[in-house]
Amino acid sequence: MTQDIRAHLSDLQASPQKVRLVVDLVRGKEALEALDILKFMPNKAAQPVSKLIASAMANGEENFGISRNDMYVHSIFADQGRTRKWRKFGARGRFKPWLRRSSHVTVILREREEE
Repeated sequence: MTQDIRAHLSDLQASPQKVRLVVDLVRGKEALEALDILKFMPNKAAQPVSKLIASAMANGEENFGISRNDMYVHSIFADQGRTRKWRKFGARGRFKPWLRRSSHVTVILREREEE
């Protein structure tokens, strides 16, 4: 049976829609290859997602004794977090709400089976 290696990031200050653009690029890739892809991405969410994958890799090495060369991103997803409601006052006494969205990111790594 394969072992799931998990890491979770709560309240990332980026909307889930923007985080999913980053997350979709690394799903199914080797863990080290995913870190290389994220290193050169200009998106704001790329650096925290990269740190999350690195953390999951460290968990796998430390807790399960799996080599980082054998890990791949089995699944990774971004869910909606809480939304802060901010105020901006517009012309003629109007009120314009700003929604500051956040997201929760979860990554699951697995060991690649050699056949």
